[in-house]
Amino acid sequence: MARIVVIGAGMGAMAAAARLAVAGHRVTVYERAETYGGAVGRFEREGFAFDTGPGLLHLPAVYRDLFLKTGKEPLESRVGLTQVDPASRHVFADGTAVSLPNASRAGVVAALDGALGAGAGQRWGEFLNRARDAWHRSRRPLLEEPLPADVAPFARDPYPAPRTGALRRRAATLAEVGRRELRDPRLAALLESHALAYGLDPVTAPASAAVLPYMEQTFGSWHVSGGLRALADAVYERCRERKVDFVLGTPVTGVLVEDGRAVGVELGGGQVVDAEYVVAGAPLPALFRDRVVAWDRQDAWPRHQEAARTGRVTVCLALRGAREEGAAHRTVVHSADRRDELDALAEGRLCERPTVVVLRPGDERLRPDGEHESVTVTATVPAHGTGAADGLWGAPAAPAEAFADRMVEAAAAAVPGLRERLLWRVVRTPADTFRETGVFQVPAPALAGAGGAWLPAANPAPVAGLLFAGGWAHPGGGLAHAGMSGALVAGLIVEGAGFRGSR
Repeated sequence: MARIVVIGAGMGAMAAAARLAVAGHRVTVYERAETYGGAVGRFEREGFAFDTGPGLLHLPAVYRDLFLKTGKEPLESRVGLTQVDPASRHVFADGTAVSLPNASRAGVVAALDGALGAGAGQRWGEFLNRARDAWHRSRRPLLEEPLPADVAPFARDPYPAPRTGALRRRAATLAEVGRRELRDPRLAALLESHALAYGLDPVTAPASAAVLPYMEQTFGSWHVSGGLRALADAVYERCRERKVDFVLGTPVTGVLVEDGRAVGVELGGGQVVDAEYVVAGAPLPALFRDRVVAWDRQDAWPRHQEAARTGRVTVCLALRGAREEGAAHRTVVHSADRRDELDALAEGRLCERPTVVVLRPGDERLRPDGEHESVTVTATVPAHGTGAADGLWGAPAAPAEAFADRMVEAAAAAVPGLRERLLWRVVRTPADTFRETGVFQVPAPALAGAGGAWLPAANPAPVAGLLFAGGWAHPGGGLAHAGMSGALVAGLIVEGAGFRGSR
């Protein structure tokens, strides 16, 4: 039985902690914040409650596996899960709207044909076939196995070129896939919105990001009763039941290394805690910047998705009046100027007409009563700056409020009478993300292609006995991916270097 210290209480870190505790290890989690969950946060006020991180769960099998492996009980015994149907409603720049059913390939094709014209569904279906090929080529090595020492094979993009017609050259980016293969600005916007939701710029994201809409449309989208914070609560309670100790409000200031191996950590007050393994679940850029994990030279830092350049603005809206019958849980209102939106991401500025994701859960646990509604509106934005007062998201707050005004204006296309119903709003920017996690950016899932720029850090660190978990470590960002990261780290500690992933 080993003594293991976990830095951070994010979802990947807690997933690793629970699995390691079940394997018989003594696990202590140190978290600098006063709560757990990392990016899976919550804002509450006057009976309204809002998820401040992800709003929907994809690939629930990851957390089902966690609860089975750590307690032989289904996830649904701890949280309520409901498939969202329709999975999403899309309102395009020309006013066209379409509702896409959850986890129904035929239903999506039919809906697109009906809303966008004959042939639109077929083109989307053919695209999904190629996305499926990329998924099958990359799923195991990029989600279920530890990264190999030689990652050169992942530099090649697994998304194939169309096999018929004139388009036989592989697309280099996701934006190129939309332009060349979908051939309808609305379908291209639909594709690009999946990338934006994961913090990816479609212009720089590899074509392999096509796996993201494939994953969602194949495995579905799920609402957690009470919001995704309820899932964080359940994972935390599972850890506690397995005798994981949590020390909240206590930062780790350094990983101690002797003879090339991690042997413990130093806490903010100077206390030293010995350990046979250290699992670092905090964002890697913050760990390196603050020298919690020290390296001789910056160019010796492990890879950690340096291509990640975006963050999120979330506007929490408290509304008077009941949610109307049949309202979509999720509506994507697409930008009226896609070109300017993508240029703004590249140039580090805020666009005039953002694409927004509007979540209207209809969950009684998220509102004071049936005569009110909690709504969140989210947009992907540049995440610039190296400190809380630097760059785009430093003082003053006026640009953020003006941008939030534009987000709410766009959201009115998804929420009838929004302006008249608004009681109050709270705006959260990458500056809030920085305050809570130490980074402005949102990490993306591991993706092959683009010369390996979207590969996160391998779970084993260059220092023996130190492992990385969470969104900045393999297999990358996203709630499901964080859970997979925890499983990989636990496997590497329990089974050793011979561990090759779940079978």
